[in-house]
Amino acid sequence: MPELPEVETVRRGLSPAMEGAKLARLQLNRTDLRFPFPENLVAAVEGRQIIALGRRAKYLLIDLEDDLTIIAHLGMSGSFRVEEEALGTFHHPRSKDEKHDHVVFHLERGNETLKVIYNDPRRFGFLHLAKRSELDLYPAFAQLGPEPTGNALDAEYLGKRFSGKAQPLKSTLLDQTVIAGLGNIYVCEALWRAHLSPKRAAGSIVTPTGRPKKELVLLTEAIRAVIADAIAAGGSSLRDHIQTDGSLGYFQHSFSVYDQEDKPCRTPGCGGTVARITQAGRSTFYCPRCQK
Repeated sequence: MPELPEVETVRRGLSPAMEGAKLARLQLNRTDLRFPFPENLVAAVEGRQIIALGRRAKYLLIDLEDDLTIIAHLGMSGSFRVEEEALGTFHHPRSKDEKHDHVVFHLERGNETLKVIYNDPRRFGFLHLAKRSELDLYPAFAQLGPEPTGNALDAEYLGKRFSGKAQPLKSTLLDQTVIAGLGNIYVCEALWRAHLSPKRAAGSIVTPTGRPKKELVLLTEAIRAVIADAIAAGGSSLRDHIQTDGSLGYFQHSFSVYDQEDKPCRTPGCGGTVARITQAGRSTFYCPRCQK
């Protein structure tokens, strides 16, 4: 499933095509994806201008005029492509089977027309509609923690959330009420960068008074850095994820521990070997020698 950096890559790829354009027509080629489309979706959005594209955790937000937002989730195999020769680098042939083109945004920009097409073979993605002024009340957003890219995520905040927790670091970091949008891949990578074991209790890197220890400061810096690096790399493009211009992201070539089982640890001078364990039904990759 695409993680935060992949969704941010999609947002950045779509922005030049969609922001400021008029949504002349919304074409739904089926009645549902993971969930049925909202009954009033087409009537509510057609003819409105797209004000901006945003993101909350792993959700893409298409902000329209008159306080409306289309909330899009890519599921496991969803992707967008832009079809318009005038956009140059955003127009590339795609290998996707067109029978999986489920939603088409027909856009107008001055005298130009273009299509943004949502393709989803597994149909685990979805589109919802909400008022922009009430997004904080949207069920998936109501309890979300701060973004790993924002200033609200710091060691002081995590110290309060980790205090007294016997829960392992790995599962604590995957809790979306603690940090929004942080997924399995980047938790593994951040813990490796901070040299912390995924099995270690979250409360062990906090003082009895709830103050962050040095290890938590390093972990916070590692989280922010690994997400920034992945976004800069264009997302990881695992499995079906493809950027909107048709090119693949390449952060997977920089994975230090994720999916690197039995390979040498990349920490200089470590000499350890990456291991895989299962935590809460998810694969965890880490170096038992340098992650303590």
